[in-house]
Amino acid sequence: EIAQCLVGSEMCIRDRYDTDPAFSPDGKTLAFLSMKTAKYESDKKRLMLMDMTTRQTRDLTDGWDRWPEGMAWANDGKTIYFNGYSDGVMPIFKVGVADAKIEKVADGQFDYVGVQPLGDSGKLACMRHSMLEPNDIYVASADGVDRLTEINKDIMSQLADVKVEKRMVPTSDGKEMTCWVVLPPNFDPDKKYPAILYCQGGPQQAVSQFWSFRWNFRIMAAHGYVIIAPNRRGLPGFGEEWNRQISGDYGGQNMRDYFAATDYIASQPYVDEKKIGAIGASYGGFSVYWLAGHHEGRFAALVAHAGIFNMETQYLETEEMWFADFDMGGAPWDNANATAQRTFATSPHKFVNNWTAPILVTVGELDYRILASQGMMAFNAAKMHGLEAEMLVFPDENHWILKPQNAILWQRTFFRFLDRYLK
Repeated sequence: EIAQCLVGSEMCIRDRYDTDPAFSPDGKTLAFLSMKTAKYESDKKRLMLMDMTTRQTRDLTDGWDRWPEGMAWANDGKTIYFNGYSDGVMPIFKVGVADAKIEKVADGQFDYVGVQPLGDSGKLACMRHSMLEPNDIYVASADGVDRLTEINKDIMSQLADVKVEKRMVPTSDGKEMTCWVVLPPNFDPDKKYPAILYCQGGPQQAVSQFWSFRWNFRIMAAHGYVIIAPNRRGLPGFGEEWNRQISGDYGGQNMRDYFAATDYIASQPYVDEKKIGAIGASYGGFSVYWLAGHHEGRFAALVAHAGIFNMETQYLETEEMWFADFDMGGAPWDNANATAQRTFATSPHKFVNNWTAPILVTVGELDYRILASQGMMAFNAAKMHGLEAEMLVFPDENHWILKPQNAILWQRTFFRFLDRYLK
């Protein structure tokens, strides 16, 4: 991406992606977030400052192997507050403008967003959510975090309590992977529960303490499932190396990470190892299709929404071609490009002969990121191989199922399918 910065009569063109500009209270300094690598939409976000007089820039987060997602200036212009992914959660941080010293302001098993200083009080207004509840408004300070609202109290009080636990799972290459395990209401460790492996989209999108109205772990657990949501290779919040590893290696280490998470949850005494499913959307849908051809009996049911089935057609038909070119390593016809050739050699459609598990495919026909034809090909392939398969097509949805009535239909179809094969 080319970011253009209009400063007075000058135009500065940089081969990087700059977003979220915010002027200091005195107007002398511009703060912004920046990615430095062209075409790489998931590069580390750096918190940059530009002196509006000299046009010089500096990175306040240089040497800090995490990255910010949003920011706000303190009233005195000496500090910038920001939230950012770090080790599976999204705390609030502050950084000194003069010394670039980064400190944590608020932490815990939550994601903080929308951080704003409250005048000169030293307090911050923010929102906070987790896998257990949606956003509410809080005030954070040196004395702690105080809750101001319970907007959805009446609705949330109707839901049974579930438990979210952080587990560190060993990976095939000797590292440790942060996984979230969600346990059903009235959990009994002496019982056997069906389980679900959640595969994240993005591909580089954090599995933090997010709350979603589409993929909601609390509702899944309330249906009697144990959920494991791994922060596999290729997710932010664990350093640049961990995040970048997935690029050019779609069918590689991150899939072995999924197997590690699946084997871990299958080994727990409260999980029925013969009743485990895998679910995911976008890159998560790709993951489900890939796992379908390699899982060696681990999964009894699969659900893929808006996933990549054929990597070669995806390279040519997505509206985000620049990112596909970067992350896949190049074009399928570039025979001298080892990375690209490895990517396309591991395309899920090449391994349909190994498919054994029933699969539900859902798509939106207005999806230009991953066209509905990808899911239709996967569904046809499953049926032509004699597998039990279902497909749900939304003519009026894009990459996400956003309309409330459509979302209800999707959820009902999702649970009906999983219940049939996992219960």
